[in-house]
Amino acid sequence: MKRILVTGGYGLVGNGIQSVSKNYNYEFIFVCSKDYNLLSMGETIQMFKDHQPNMIIHLAACVGGLYKNMNDKVQMLEQNLMINYNVVKCAHDFGVEKMVACLSTCIFPDKVSYPIEENMLHNGPPHDSNYAYAYAKRMLEIHCRTYREQYGDNFICVTPTNIYGHHDNFSLEDGHVLPALIHKCYLAKEKGIDFIVRGSGKPLRQFIYSEDLARLIMFVLENVSEDNIILSVPESEEKSIEEIARIIARNYDYEDNVVFDSSYSDGQYKKTVSNDKINALLFNDFQFTPIEEGIKKSVEWFIQYKKK
Repeated sequence: MKRILVTGGYGLVGNGIQSVSKNYNYEFIFVCSKDYNLLSMGETIQMFKDHQPNMIIHLAACVGGLYKNMNDKVQMLEQNLMINYNVVKCAHDFGVEKMVACLSTCIFPDKVSYPIEENMLHNGPPHDSNYAYAYAKRMLEIHCRTYREQYGDNFICVTPTNIYGHHDNFSLEDGHVLPALIHKCYLAKEKGIDFIVRGSGKPLRQFIYSEDLARLIMFVLENVSEDNIILSVPESEEKSIEEIARIIARNYDYEDNVVFDSSYSDGQYKKTVSNDKINALLFNDFQFTPIEEGIKKSVEWFIQYKKK
């Protein structure tokens, strides 16, 4: 049985893959930073020696929401550069037969025509709010592409839109917008105060449920050898931050208390991407989890496991 090594295996997407792994005939090995420090080439080499993977799903990264990207630029740049360099080089050196590495739609150019397609990645600078993280992730795509072109390695990248679900980072300061709002609304109702959403609420985003993304990544791993694939919900499912905040508030029966604070930055207004490429490759109709259902599940999980 072939072995799939999943870095970042206990994060949001890693847990999504754990949830769907029973449907696939592989030996899955999930590792996290407590097992190996991927900032260290020595520990990364040891990870490959210990597990001898046939394939890799590379999810490990230093990640955070808008304000972490704005405040911790050096950390976001350096840690992601080191993690990705170590994993990609070892994947080549150890003869891994296929690797799928995870990017993010926030690394696309700020000034771009919509919807965004895969070939637009390097057409201009990213948004100022996350340029350090974005350039580190762009280098991951370049690193995989150079190994593919020079050595024929089957290293490809996938670019998901905003991910949410169980096991998310619900930090009020460092989490992405949707999980942070789930936490913030819980606290607001508990204290009987307004549910204050930073920014105007107008920016638009495409959100994908973590288990949906996990199934798409497995499809890519088994069936696709393209250079970069965007994994996204349809453009018609794009939602504003205000819509997301109100869906969250309804799950707490607290919608009348939503307030938007426009003194905070909105970040990039929109990042609309096309999912035409992955749709053309899918063998059957792929059913995405409706945003209302996904948020309901995420709120329930947060209340049960993370509220303390």
